[in-house]
Amino acid sequence: MQHWNLRTQEAEPHHPEVLQSDPEGRTILLLLPAGESLQAHQVHERAWLLVVDGEVEIDHDGDDQVGGPGFLAVFEPKEEREVRARTETRLLMLLAPWPGEGHPRRHEG
Repeated sequence: MQHWNLRTQEAEPHHPEVLQSDPEGRTILLLLPAGESLQAHQVHERAWLLVVDGEVEIDHDGDDQVGGPGFLAVFEPKEEREVRARTETRLLMLLAPWPGEGHPRRHEG
């Protein structure tokens, strides 16, 4: 078993912390300073985004959602969104499968 305390795990702004990665999925801890955003964020995999601490605003096709600790959003592969931190925010992102179809690290055969 692997485990982490997401509230105390070391994380630095602009340096995503990959906690776990294998072909089934990848788990990443992000620290987003207040006022900063992931800007038109899009990944090749299905993405689960969980707010651990702080507060975010997510713009998805003009539909803004605000969420604090415990807020979970799920996005389809290649689905665009903008994630903005209203306060310093700790996010957990899960991507599956890893890497997803079309990702440069994936070797299509």
